[in-house]
Amino acid sequence: MNDGLRIIYTAEASAVGGREGHARTNDGRLDVALNVPREMGGSGGPGTNPEQLFATSYAACFQCALLRIAAGRKLDVSDSRIMARFGIGASRSGGFGLAAALDLDAPQLTREQGLDLMRPPLDATTT
Repeated sequence: MNDGLRIIYTAEASAVGGREGHARTNDGRLDVALNVPREMGGSGGPGTNPEQLFATSYAACFQCALLRIAAGRKLDVSDSRIMARFGIGASRSGGFGLAAALDLDAPQLTREQGLDLMRPPLDATTT
C-alpha cells in the first residue's frame, strides 16, 4: 500500500454481499445499501452503487485541488461546482473499464480562466 508515502490518513471500509449488499466505514460515518443499476442488469433498488460513490469522491477531491490552485491565483471560485460523471462498460480487450468526464461550473470565471484552472488538477490526479 505504501510506495514511500508519508501516510497521514487511512480510510477503512468493508462490504458484504458485493454489489447487491451493504458497505460501511469502520467509524460508521458512511453506511450504505448497495444495488446494481438496472442498466447493468441489476435490481435498480434504492441503494447506491460503487460508481456513484466513486464519482462523488472524485468530484470532492478534484474540487479541493481546484480550490487550492484558485486561491494561489487569487481567483474566487467559492460558488463553483464540479460535476463528475463515471461510466462503466465492457472494454474491447475484455473485462470492464471506466470513462470519466469532469465539468466545472464557476459563473464568476471566464471560459478561458476555467479551462486554465482545470488543467493543473487534471495533471495532478492522472499522474
